[in-house]
Amino acid sequence: MTDNTNDQNKLILERRKKLESLREGGFNYPRGLEIDAYAQDLQEQFASLTGEDLQSRNKEIMVAGRMMAKRVMGKSSFSKIKDGTGEIQIFLSSSKLSPETYDQFKTLDVGDIIWVKGPLFKTKTDELTINVMELELLTKSLRPLPEKYHGLTDTEIRYRQRYLDLIMSQDSQDVFKIRSKIISKMRNYLSDRKILEVETPMMHPIPGGAVARPFITHHNALDRDFYLRIAPELYLKRLVIGGFDRIFEINRCFRNEGVSTQHNPEFTMLELYMAYCSAEDIMDLLEDMIFQIALEIKGSDTVRYQGNDYDVSKPFQRVTLEDSVLAHNPNLDVDLLRDKDYLTKVCADLGIEVKQGQGSGKLLLEIFEKTVEGNLAQPTFITDYPKEVSPLSRGNDEDPWLVDRFEFFVAGRELANGFQELNDPDEQAERFNFQVQQRESGDEEAMVYDEDYIQALEYGLPPTAGLGVGIDRLVMFLTDSPSIRDVLFFPQMREK
Repeated sequence: MTDNTNDQNKLILERRKKLESLREGGFNYPRGLEIDAYAQDLQEQFASLTGEDLQSRNKEIMVAGRMMAKRVMGKSSFSKIKDGTGEIQIFLSSSKLSPETYDQFKTLDVGDIIWVKGPLFKTKTDELTINVMELELLTKSLRPLPEKYHGLTDTEIRYRQRYLDLIMSQDSQDVFKIRSKIISKMRNYLSDRKILEVETPMMHPIPGGAVARPFITHHNALDRDFYLRIAPELYLKRLVIGGFDRIFEINRCFRNEGVSTQHNPEFTMLELYMAYCSAEDIMDLLEDMIFQIALEIKGSDTVRYQGNDYDVSKPFQRVTLEDSVLAHNPNLDVDLLRDKDYLTKVCADLGIEVKQGQGSGKLLLEIFEKTVEGNLAQPTFITDYPKEVSPLSRGNDEDPWLVDRFEFFVAGRELANGFQELNDPDEQAERFNFQVQQRESGDEEAMVYDEDYIQALEYGLPPTAGLGVGIDRLVMFLTDSPSIRDVLFFPQMREK
């Protein structure tokens, strides 16, 4: 056992002894007490006033929070308490408090949660402070916090013990507050355009809506397996068929895949569908929505991310997938860009594994992901994807090898995917059958045949365009966070 662990255990033991003494004196983790102010509000309303102004107002307030610092100086003491909005200083004088209350404060530890009541005043250093007239211990902290000036430098602990990270780091708290603002702004933006928010199931009898490996669970009462949602797409399009022409869902999705700085097994996604619209209309909407969210969150149309500036003022660059591959691989033969044998050789040269059953469309996408995606810095739409890798997208009228699909990239990563929806039930059935063949060839991410969805399409899906946005990655971008784990309260971690 290390010296640090021994010291930690000693401190915990000391705090437990204090709790035992408190219990003997009648302490019993009290119910909540009335508060009428928060630290941030007090700072905003009163920090600019002079000490004379505060004294004349004699503003008495009640606040509660966690003690983050404590300084006892004989007959007077200072402390900092932190609530959900920020920190404020408190001052305690033995001449204003009963001996019992002042002695109790001296036994309190950093990390304890307390309630105080008293008027505001300014110290000699002009810091807004509460002159405590009443104090009550609400919760005893049995574990010592990390040292104030070192904090949580171990990212592993920050992710595994997020509660401790949030206690110690205002920056971490701010990231999650911004995340909430981004989602609220997104909701308001879409609602203002009369796009209705809906909810669809998270447990699916058939995995569908995206090319991904699902999680499987079992429902005891129905005695059948279900799949955690990999995407809400097929349910949302059923609603469009039912007459809900403009809808969106902010949903949790689950994909049984790898973990990285950009991937978590469960993640948050915005998915929306608009009948009688085109993929170009959806691109225009996404451009404007990201622009408006950036203005709201950053106060600017320039986003600084990991040391680089990104211009999110519209319009964003739009490039076809094939043109982007040629631009980043000038040695490729433009006339053989759809030739499977040629692309197989290119993949081999690039160290890309070619699996059985993969056609030229899949191989071209692999080359794009290997050589282009990471280099797409400024906001860019990549358009016109191969039909082979887009089983739910409508075919392009001019080129049957392609579909009307786009993906949105910024800072070298994909943030969104959208397309003109395939609404021909016969062609969708053929696409599903092809996916089944891919699955039988060993592709665990390929889709299965969804008979009910085909039946729904046979009632008629109007011309519709859809969009999926990775909210976690958008939050990463707008909060300058390098890892998806920085923007998830409780990311999935490998077992210790």
